Amino acid sequence: MSDDKPIDHYDKPAGGWDALRSSWQALRDQQVVIKGAGTLLKANQPKGFDCPGCAWPDRNAHSTFEFCENGVKAVANEATSKRVTREFFAAHSVAELAEMDDRALEAQGRLTEPMSYDPISDRYVPIAWEQAFARIAEALQGLDSANEAIFYTSGRTSNEAAFLYQLFVREYGTNNLPDCSNMCHEPSGVALTEQLGSGKGSVTLDDFERAEAIFVFGQNPGTNHPRMLGELRSAAKRGCRIVAFNPLRERGLERFANPQSPTEMLSGGSTRIATEYYQPRIGGDLAVATALAKQVVEAGAVDQAFVHTYTRGYDAFADALRATSWEALERESGLSRAQLQEAGRIYIDSRATILCWGMGITQHRRSVATIQMLANLLLLRGNIGKPGAGPCPVRGHSNVQGDRTMGIYEQPSARFLDKLGAAFGFEPPREHGFDTLAAIEAMRDGRGKVFFAMGGNFAAATPDTALVYEALRNCALTVHVSTKLNRSHLVHGREALILPCLGRTEIDLQATGPQAVTVEDSMSMVHLSSGMNPPASAQLLSEPAIVARLAAATLPDSATPWLALVEDYDRIRERIARVVDGFEDFNRRVRTPGGFHLRHPGREREFPTATGKAQFFVHALGDTDTGEPALLQLMTVRSHDQYNTTVYGLDDRYRGVHGLRRVCFIGRHDLAALGYADGDLVDITSVWDDGRGGIEERRVDGFRLVEYDIPRGCLAAYFPETNPLVPLGSHAERARTPASKSIPVRLSRSAVAVSR
Repeated sequence: MSDDKPIDHYDKPAGGWDALRSSWQALRDQQVVIKGAGTLLKANQPKGFDCPGCAWPDRNAHSTFEFCENGVKAVANEATSKRVTREFFAAHSVAELAEMDDRALEAQGRLTEPMSYDPISDRYVPIAWEQAFARIAEALQGLDSANEAIFYTSGRTSNEAAFLYQLFVREYGTNNLPDCSNMCHEPSGVALTEQLGSGKGSVTLDDFERAEAIFVFGQNPGTNHPRMLGELRSAAKRGCRIVAFNPLRERGLERFANPQSPTEMLSGGSTRIATEYYQPRIGGDLAVATALAKQVVEAGAVDQAFVHTYTRGYDAFADALRATSWEALERESGLSRAQLQEAGRIYIDSRATILCWGMGITQHRRSVATIQMLANLLLLRGNIGKPGAGPCPVRGHSNVQGDRTMGIYEQPSARFLDKLGAAFGFEPPREHGFDTLAAIEAMRDGRGKVFFAMGGNFAAATPDTALVYEALRNCALTVHVSTKLNRSHLVHGREALILPCLGRTEIDLQATGPQAVTVEDSMSMVHLSSGMNPPASAQLLSEPAIVARLAAATLPDSATPWLALVEDYDRIRERIARVVDGFEDFNRRVRTPGGFHLRHPGREREFPTATGKAQFFVHALGDTDTGEPALLQLMTVRSHDQYNTTVYGLDDRYRGVHGLRRVCFIGRHDLAALGYADGDLVDITSVWDDGRGGIEERRVDGFRLVEYDIPRGCLAAYFPETNPLVPLGSHAERARTPASKSIPVRLSRSAVAVSR
């Protein structure tokens, strides 16, 4: 048995007083109770900063503070009073730091000055900014090819920094611009662009007020997008049907007590969120979407006028649905025919429906097919281009969508490159670059020699951890632009630099005065963000300034006025307006209250595809069987005290876990069938057929089994602890997103004495 840390069933609603207590504790832990509270009042406000957490949009630019527990934690984490100084690095070797867990590393506080790795002492030592830029420039200039350099981007990078960054990289001569989208919603972009002509969702918050039904697939908003619960609560209270599909019972999709509702807080009341909650097997969502579409066709509920006017491929699609048996749909989905038809009836009865999805859909091998089946479902009922309806891929990082809009993409369009080259007087490279998985392979094989990361925690966020560590250590130089210490700083190349930057909450003072940056949320609203706190250190630079100074050092013959551009960010936005479609008159439009919305053609029922119409796609069911009776399917998840790779604490309140990270959620039936008991310690081994006749196994040790409401044959565990189980070659078809939500595994009793 493992240790006796408690696991308890959480029967309260999401949010409520526990959310307020947890938020207060986060401010106390970071020693910023007064400063943090003042900072939060400026979050998502007209003259404030955009929350550095998720990409969920803001309801009202003139509203008072909108509470979000994980937003509080993100702000407290950045506004912390703790500092990582040169004295800290002098006292700890990299080997010693590597023994700390990820939470302890980030808990040390904000980075304060540029640091360079010294291999003799195995320590980071201070380096002046100019020396750091000169060292990077020398490394880049010394490569045989620009394609030997890799430039990664995290989703928190502002539009201004992202635009300058991609411009620098392309003037340097490569399209090697992998980003965090490659690991999350890449399948959404691939699927929707091909099918509808735009890779973004078409809905706005106004549509949530008008929808008669909202279907939520593979998403846990209570932890990952808490402000979304406010929209779902409002919809539920006016009678909107909310239908959830998730293998795990997630408390935030069941009930929610709004911490900003005096009535619910004082009365102990709450609001039921999901009208119906279905638990498909892991990987069963393609079958679910197919079943709902089959129900629409067989019930004669197709919007024939819409289909005839705006789509192509319906007849072949309908024939494929009729040929698909309900038995196959039941088997593949893990749901009964009655459940599938019940959900289908809700969809048919609704005159306006939104389909939402998260990484529970995108991180599978068949994710592109699943998303296109969801879009097929929308097309059948004309649920695109009318109020209260449309696709809603809910993205994570607060500007991950904006970074892609700004050109952070390894496969840029010819139109974008043409406009970029014309605006800046150079010929951009046309050869596609490395995505995230290809970048890892290139570093491992010696074809990627310099790795530069604009934010993020690459070593912890990526799959196949041992291979990623090997790849990073094979580099001649690794560079990380960061606000806090993380794992990636300790898994480094032969040379390594840490460049500390301003956070979203901090004042960005340039030559012409304080600057604001812009971000694009998950619903294509673009707005300003202005920090209010003094920088954590006088030596911090903004991300745009870091890019500009690096570009000036690396490209001395460039015609781009790098340093002048960052004197006033309006100058960057003027250049963006010349290059990026939809950003005309950028500086004026972004200063209107709330910013502006980027046009989505689907809202006007325009579909700029190859045919000029939306396309139905036929996708056969995939076999969700593991191929071996002893194997189960594991999905990686976040805990409630976590945002992406940042772990704020060791509790997962809504799932009843306290003080633990190495846990594996398992159903009662599988516990009995495998001869285990709740609390037993196991090792988890992933088993992957590499497609070449070989079987690869990877193992993580010492996980405590936790009995949970999850379908037979399915497991769940936290990342990044289980990232080592995900093979680099196991990824989404055509989109190459790691298949972290469907990992075939087996369990074995562990020799580890205590769960960590």
